[in-house]
Amino acid sequence: MRRTAPLLLALSLLAGCASMSMPADDPTLALNNADVTTRTMDNGDVVSEYRVAGLLRVVKIVPKGGVTYYLTDDDNDGRLDHRRGDGPVNPVQYKIFSW
Repeated sequence: MRRTAPLLLALSLLAGCASMSMPADDPTLALNNADVTTRTMDNGDVVSEYRVAGLLRVVKIVPKGGVTYYLTDDDNDGRLDHRRGDGPVNPVQYKIFSW
């Protein structure tokens, strides 16, 4: 048992690192030949715009102290999709607690 404990520890640490690399629901993975423009806001947030053939497809927001989220253009019209006809962009929802 003593010889397998370090091996199990090493494998679990390696699996943890692999799972932190890239989220599976990252919409930027599906974009081919995207032009990426990245800027850092005054508050420390990093905003990356992904354009394909000149059309805005995805905006990736990495808050300084929060979770990365995306605003997407699902109907390929070059504008971020709205929640309702002329309403605001879909709000981002965070999972705060889970049991």
